Amino acid sequence: MSSSYGKVDERDHVTLQARRDSRKRITIIVVSLLVLVGIVIGAVFGTMANKKSTTVDTNVNGEPISVSVKAVCDVTLHKDKCFETVGSAPNASSLNPEQLFIYAVKITIAEATKALNAFSSSGDNTTSMHACVELLDLTIDNLNNTLTSSSNGDVTLPELVADLRTWLSSAETYQDTCIETLAESNNPESKTFGEGQLKNATELTSNALAIITWLGKIADSFKLRRRLLSADVAVDFNVGRRLLQSTDLRKVADIVVAKDGSGKYRTISRALKDVPEKSEKRTVIYVKKGVYFENVKVEKTKWNVVVVGDGESKSIVSGKLNVIDGTPTFQSATFAVFGKGFMARDMSFINTAGPSKHQAVALLVSADLAAFYRCTMNAYQDTLYVHAQRQFYRECTIIGTVDFIFGNAASVLQNCKILPRRPMQGQQNTITAQGRKDPNQNTGISIHRCNISPLGNLTGVQTFLGRPWKDFSTTVIMESSLNGFIDPKGWLPWVGDSAPDTIFYGEYKNIGAGASTKNRVKWKGLRFLSTKEANRFTVKPFIDGERWLPTTKVPFRSGL
Repeated sequence: MSSSYGKVDERDHVTLQARRDSRKRITIIVVSLLVLVGIVIGAVFGTMANKKSTTVDTNVNGEPISVSVKAVCDVTLHKDKCFETVGSAPNASSLNPEQLFIYAVKITIAEATKALNAFSSSGDNTTSMHACVELLDLTIDNLNNTLTSSSNGDVTLPELVADLRTWLSSAETYQDTCIETLAESNNPESKTFGEGQLKNATELTSNALAIITWLGKIADSFKLRRRLLSADVAVDFNVGRRLLQSTDLRKVADIVVAKDGSGKYRTISRALKDVPEKSEKRTVIYVKKGVYFENVKVEKTKWNVVVVGDGESKSIVSGKLNVIDGTPTFQSATFAVFGKGFMARDMSFINTAGPSKHQAVALLVSADLAAFYRCTMNAYQDTLYVHAQRQFYRECTIIGTVDFIFGNAASVLQNCKILPRRPMQGQQNTITAQGRKDPNQNTGISIHRCNISPLGNLTGVQTFLGRPWKDFSTTVIMESSLNGFIDPKGWLPWVGDSAPDTIFYGEYKNIGAGASTKNRVKWKGLRFLSTKEANRFTVKPFIDGERWLPTTKVPFRSGL
């Protein structure tokens, strides 16, 4: 471990000062937003209020509902729950929309905490129940992020809203994953218990997300994109994080892992124990060539970890956990990442369980601002679990069969090789299965400038670009090369012979024999995108990549 971790240098001092100033900066932003909200609320509801003479909306306590409460609750998916909770806040009639949003988040934290306590004290020692405890802990962390919001940078209002939407989208995903994990246990009582305990928290999370999405749209409609911070308080978004300027990270590694004993440790898991908790600086772990048979987990408190190997075919992490043998999908990953700011390069992550074992994840990523460069993810079903938060993959190779790129992160795969392989007899290949369940989530899978071609002979095997896992599934494939083995219909329903009208599937300027859209499925949710629509799913707007990718030194294309 580098001796510099104990120092408080000038950059660290700036970081601390930035945190102290964070609240002041956010207040400036929020005040500007509230001016706009006031204008909109006055315009939309002022006339309505004047026309009312005999009917007055009231909350559950019989008190009049304020214009602000009505405004924020009307945009939510669970309006009754909103009026019941936000509308009954102390002095609700005198609170502005920003205060109502904060109150909405606070009551969501309270409900999520109740659920966590219920799961923890249930007496159920199953793997699925333990997974739910972990997922609810992550939920509460992300909800708390929306209250603290210590953004270290020259942040604009849209960027702040993007952060808040990311954390709330992730909080919702974690709760949904808990229910999915309980469903995999084949114990109906556990699933019923989980759904009952999480009902309030999931509805409240959705409502808070709807409110901040609405506030963001108001700001965007007024084109409030100017910098709101003065030069004397603005600081670098990435201050305190060591720039990865070396052309060979192996030479500047803080920790070396080697199976032959030539490093400090023989396993990656042991090396991770030496990484400082919540460090703002990069910790580089060099993994020498070899096959490491271990299931690795980068915990949520291990920030800014970089794992670099000797090459995709040389430094390999291998596991074989799977659903058939009793491990939930969420916990089956050979390599799982939860600590923000993670980066891997020149590594391979493999799950060798095989197609008969069904869901068996090679890599799970649930970390914000995570980047993978020149890495391979190799398995069959559910190879790459882009679980939550913002993620970027560049020049990676992803190999699999069924739903082998799946999850509900905001993820961009750029200049990657996507290689469907032969599945079990009678199976069809589906490259993606995106899991957006809420229209206000800012999630999706964006495949940009990639090459989709078969691994081996796939004669007789139907291969589709994806299928919609959830009602608002969002996947786009842009400027990519599609080999002729892609089924002409392009996309496969999850069940039945169609898909929900609410999905968003997009194709844009793809090439190759499999790119023809002539015989594509006739779904309302399938779009052949304009340039303007396609731009929404590029690195800059979709994962806010220009704010955080430059310090990783991973090459990226910001737009189309």
